[in-house]
Amino acid sequence: MIKNLSTFFVGIALSCLAGCTPIPKETTATKEYAPLEVPVPERPAGQQDVIELTTPKLDTVRVGFIGLGMRGPSAVERWTHIPGTKIVALCDLLPENAEKAQKIVTNAGMEAPALYSGSEDAWKQLCERNDIDLVYIATDWKHHTEMGIYAMEHGKHAAIEVPAAMSLDEIWALINTSEKTRKHCMQLENCVYDFFELTTLNMAQKGLFGEVLHVEGSYIHNLEEFWPYYWNNWRLDYNREFRGDVYATHGLGPACQLLNIHRGDRMKTLVAMDTKAVTGPELVKQYQKEEAPDFQNGDHTMTFIRTENGKTIHIQHDVMNPRPYSRMYQLTGTKGFANKYPIEQYCFRPDQIDSTSIPDHENLSMHSAVPEKVKEALMSQYKHPIHQELEETAKKIGGHGGMDFIMDYRLVYCLRNGLPLDMDVYDLAEWCCMADLTRLSIENGNAPVAVPDFTRGNWNKVDGYHHAFAQ
Repeated sequence: MIKNLSTFFVGIALSCLAGCTPIPKETTATKEYAPLEVPVPERPAGQQDVIELTTPKLDTVRVGFIGLGMRGPSAVERWTHIPGTKIVALCDLLPENAEKAQKIVTNAGMEAPALYSGSEDAWKQLCERNDIDLVYIATDWKHHTEMGIYAMEHGKHAAIEVPAAMSLDEIWALINTSEKTRKHCMQLENCVYDFFELTTLNMAQKGLFGEVLHVEGSYIHNLEEFWPYYWNNWRLDYNREFRGDVYATHGLGPACQLLNIHRGDRMKTLVAMDTKAVTGPELVKQYQKEEAPDFQNGDHTMTFIRTENGKTIHIQHDVMNPRPYSRMYQLTGTKGFANKYPIEQYCFRPDQIDSTSIPDHENLSMHSAVPEKVKEALMSQYKHPIHQELEETAKKIGGHGGMDFIMDYRLVYCLRNGLPLDMDVYDLAEWCCMADLTRLSIENGNAPVAVPDFTRGNWNKVDGYHHAFAQ
């Protein structure tokens, strides 16, 4: 019997170590591992980038809408409140959807727009009209890219619902078409205009958080009550066929703005992983009355991204299981912290707060949220100029609390004034590429994957995201 177990185990450990190769001083943290490379096609001859693209001013923005099922009608209604616009045409596969949307316009006292419906290709006739400046696309994901390209090829700017593209091939096609035609191609990402996000972005741009090092975002939204309303069950089918974060833009968009992505920094490498698919196959059984052993997408997907400048991003996706709605929206900086879900809060180094204008400043610490009065005072002090102008009207008109109206208003404002849009085709590309790149990582054993430079070398041509919102 062994009398001294500790001596016995130490002896075993020492004898094992004696036969081991010494650990080198260079640790894994300092090594560079080559990620899976994704090719970046050469820019077609004669084309230039469209960073900070400006186009001729439009006195009136004449718009045509494609897709009037779930998101389209509310967009039509919002546009009846935006000055300097004319709703020229409406299109949906179902005639009754187009007719209902037409009534929204006429009930607002405006001229009845032309209707297109009844055919899979009816939308092309809308794009071919010569009295439309902008095509607003709110169909299912599978048709977004095709419609956006066709619109630009026929001399129209394109505004496309999220996600605007689902593959790298689609993304490059949109980029190349926008560069070739010199037309705007904007993804309709509403969450960047939400009130906490835009206020926090303004704080970050003013240096209140110091250097922003880490950001988080997500789309955690149980869709149980919505699955039956997707035309031909297209959204559940998409999750059945494709693996990865197929809906990253709501979380990733605001996160990328905080880090000045392609405005001084760029996403360089990502790693993704997911859980097994449990709820997804059950939903197929419930709604489609069949087994789904082939269901591809895991219930919960996580993605970790590192940027060229050594910053990090964490993105999550879960539309299957019961959880409180969350887009995460969190940042960690050298001098402060912000978090939106489950509760809006800030934390700062005490010397970051102007004690002459902020109440309760003496109660600040670096390991707890600032008091509610301090938070309210800071949010008032750093309210973004866009919100100062539009917040009251936006909350009356609505659209996810008002951020949809602000998104549409800003699009019109920039087109009418010949300004670069707040979001360009490279934002679209970077926020949509997660679908393909996360799939690639997961299917290769959670391998690191290189994020393509969609600007093709011009990611630091502009210094800071604030330029977009400066006008």
